[in-house]
Amino acid sequence: MIEWFMDLGMGMLHAMQPAVFAAAFIGVLIGCVIGVIPGLGPAVAMSLAIPLTFTLPASVAISLLLGIYKGGTYGGSISAILINTPGTPAAAATILDGYPLARQGKSGKALHMALYASVFGDALSIFILMAVAQPLASVALMFGPPELFALLLFALTVIGGLSGESLFKGFISACLGLMLATIGTDTITGDIRFTFSLLYFEDGLSIIPMIIGLFAISEVFQQMRGVGETQAETLLPPPSCPDDNRVNRRELISSLPIFVQSSLIGVSIGALPGTGSTTAAYLSYGAAKRRSKHPELFGKGSLEGVAAAESGNNAVCGGALIPMLSLGIPGDVVTAILMGALTVHGIIVGPSIFVEHRAFMFTIFSMLLLSVLMLWLIGYGAIRSCRVLANLPQARIMPVVMILCVLGSFSTNLSVNDIWLMLVMGLFGLFMNTFGIPIAPLVIGFVLAPKLEQSLRQALILSDGGYFIFLTRPIALFFLCLAAFSLWQILRMSRKAA
Repeated sequence: MIEWFMDLGMGMLHAMQPAVFAAAFIGVLIGCVIGVIPGLGPAVAMSLAIPLTFTLPASVAISLLLGIYKGGTYGGSISAILINTPGTPAAAATILDGYPLARQGKSGKALHMALYASVFGDALSIFILMAVAQPLASVALMFGPPELFALLLFALTVIGGLSGESLFKGFISACLGLMLATIGTDTITGDIRFTFSLLYFEDGLSIIPMIIGLFAISEVFQQMRGVGETQAETLLPPPSCPDDNRVNRRELISSLPIFVQSSLIGVSIGALPGTGSTTAAYLSYGAAKRRSKHPELFGKGSLEGVAAAESGNNAVCGGALIPMLSLGIPGDVVTAILMGALTVHGIIVGPSIFVEHRAFMFTIFSMLLLSVLMLWLIGYGAIRSCRVLANLPQARIMPVVMILCVLGSFSTNLSVNDIWLMLVMGLFGLFMNTFGIPIAPLVIGFVLAPKLEQSLRQALILSDGGYFIFLTRPIALFFLCLAAFSLWQILRMSRKAA
């Protein structure tokens, strides 16, 4: 233990070197700016930054990339709250309560809560990464296709908590998401399905244009309905009192249990390859709603909802590094990019990294801790700067939102077809809002469906078509029991509400 603290102290000294410190600060700043812009996100920014790091020392290069990762994950919440446009897919869960709060004149309160939750989730995930990286990685290695299917099935029951007032409408929305996810190439057999002979659909529907269309473009269309009456109005109403611009001590203290619960969910999800921050955000949101004393406020402007979504998706950052560093298994696109950057600099990730590159690892751990403070400071500056958007007239801000949405959708694959998809999904989102069908179940169903289907079919291949494999694997059976209990709770609550 003494040796561990000595190594951390040396790592902190290395992290405080001007070049490493500046690289991390610049990375967080760039990440926050990129995260606000719809459709870009940390993965795009990191892939563009990698060529710039080839001539830099390894500690400086990785500090820059990790800073972009952390800043980009948080930055998506700003546009989600202010203009109903998620900068990253994970921020789609923040929209559910962040934008309703902004529509109530509480954009400042929502932005501050998102910052506090992001910093807390980020910090806790880093401490867990430092303390239990290898044990947690060993647990993650035990997850095969049956266990992953059971986990994702349990996560899918979260949809029941996001169904709003009608469980039936939520079920319809979830089924639509599952159906849309089947479009494209079968990951097991390579067959093309449901593409209607259109080449564009062979790779499936792109998640970024879909989310931008469902949330942002549908809101633009909604605002266009009353354009003659609301041209001079501001996008968001002003705060009714000074307390609407901040999170008071009582609200912060009452949110601490949600911070802890959601952060632990985020770390656990991040440590499992192939899940991701979007799953963690929705799973944290659903868990918080079930434990809340006021679940009826979720979806209508609940600070607890913002706290759960943001602490959950930011905690994935530390959790996702666990399997990458300890096992050499990248859990998502971002960690795959980081793994490639480490390889370029001669650092091979895996079980031996803590022996062969121990000093480097503790420098990275120390830099991650310092970047929490950087995120806090830069986040405060971003809130002050971006809150100006709330005071602009709709006639000025809506065209800008539309341009950002078009650029965000196009930049994903550099395809004009993605813009058409965005517009179609915008009309579809407007239709869903008009008839009271929740959008969140569709999004989470679409996100989980590919991995859910792949894990199910891989498990059946392993068992020669036998379904008992899910009952003979203890971890899989545990998550199936949780899913059954969760479903029972949802049905019980819906009967009470009726």
